[in-house]
Parts: sequence; C-alpha cells; structure tokens
Amino acid sequence: MEKKRILFVSQEIVPFLPKSEISNTARKLPQGIQDNGKEIRVFTPKFGSINERRHQLHEVIRLSGMNLIIDDKDHPLIIKVASIPTARMQVYFIDNDEYFKRKNAILEDDGSYYKDNDERSMFFCRGVLETVKKLGWKPDVIHCHGWMASLMPLYIKKIYNKDPHFADTKVVLSLYDNGFTSNWDERFPDKLKFDGFDKEVTSEVGSPSYENVIRTALKFSDGVTIGSEELDPISKALFEEATCLKQSYVPEESQTKTLSEFFDKVIEEEVLI
Repeated sequence: MEKKRILFVSQEIVPFLPKSEISNTARKLPQGIQDNGKEIRVFTPKFGSINERRHQLHEVIRLSGMNLIIDDKDHPLIIKVASIPTARMQVYFIDNDEYFKRKNAILEDDGSYYKDNDERSMFFCRGVLETVKKLGWKPDVIHCHGWMASLMPLYIKKIYNKDPHFADTKVVLSLYDNGFTSNWDERFPDKLKFDGFDKEVTSEVGSPSYENVIRTALKFSDGVTIGSEELDPISKALFEEATCLKQSYVPEESQTKTLSEFFDKVIEEEVLI
C-alpha cells in the first residue's frame, strides 16, 4: 500500500527561527509522522532573519524561476532547501526579496504589523502549491501552522480544486495563540478577487480581521486542530463553531500518534465542500 503523504506548511520552524509553540511543533511533528510511516514534505517562508550560511540553505534552481502575480504585480519565486540531519528531514523555503528579505518576520521595528502581510501570505501559500506541483508530489493532507499559512484551505478548495494534482487533497488548519491584532489591508478582498476567488470568499472575508480570515479558512478546511495549550478567546470560539473534523489540544508526547490517526480520519472523510 502506498504511503500517505502529509505536507506541512508552517509560518516558522526550529532551528531556523527561535523556539515557539508553532516552530517547535513544525519541527517535531513532521519527524514523528515520518517515523510513523507516512511520507512528508515541509515548507516555510525564508525570512531575512534566517542565517543561510549557518543553516546551509541553497537554492533549488530547477524549482525556482517562476513568477507569481499578486495584485497585478509580478513577483519572482525562489525556492531554497536545507536539511535537519538529526531528523532525516529536508525543509523547503519560499523566498522573494520584496516579501521576505526584511530582517523581521512579521512585525516592523516599532511592533506594528507589516502592511503587506496579506500579500506575503498569498505568495507563500501559492508558492508552496506551485513548488509541490513542480516536485510531482501529490499530498493527501496539507497541515497548516500559523496564520501565514491560513489561506491554504481557500486556495485548495476554490482555486486549485480543478487541478488533478490536488483533486483529492484535504486541508487541516492548526489554531495557535498567535492571532494578528491589526486588520490586513482593506483591499485584501480585491486582491483575492484578482487571484480568481469568487464572491463567496471575498464577501466572507469582508473586513480582513484575524477572526474573519480564520473563520473563512475554517469554512473551507477538512479538519482543525488546537496547537496551543492555552488558546485566545477568538480562536477558541472559531474552533467551537467550525463544522469540519476537530482535534483538541494534544500534549507533545502524544502528538505523533493522535495526529497521525487524525490525518487518516480526514483522508477517509467524504468531501462535503
């Protein structure tokens, strides 16, 4: 029987960025799932604070060279890769000078959110999907960690849904206690419209607050898990109201077994969207 394939898409991963609930889970869970007999791929943004020399990142020329259009502007897609030898695991990095070269990951020096975080999320999610296609690797489940990856359910269910490569792909979104507190650019719905999204999505997002973005993402998700031991009230309420398959918080020592079984359940579930 063919191994099931799980694509992990994370906003941050140890050791490339400091330890956090997201970065720690995104480092350990894929390794555990791989050891559990599934095939994995791991993607993250190549933020400017990641030291390429120390972590031995190198560009994958055969995967780079595409351009993605975001809000009617061309943006080159660069793919880099590095290994975590102790985990027998490769990590792919989505890179672009305009979106990811800056030294901070999410925030300006004054603590405010980057004004183009919406576009960075769009570029990241689309970059992952285009790269996976180039790899010729069809994921059974895409597991998303952090709000930078939260648009993935929308792209899979509304834009890539007619692409044979992703025809049977399911999406699981993990909620963490890390929601953004400033709305995305008010033009975000227009940018989605330019990308091909219909009114069902653009009207759902409305004013692009964290709550509206995640609620819309959950509407198109096949599963949702809680990644933080303590969850903020908004994320907790969104989890409760979600109608897809749910998995509450699981301690680190039990994550591999529980989430591997959850992925199996998600794969077997009939698509209702």
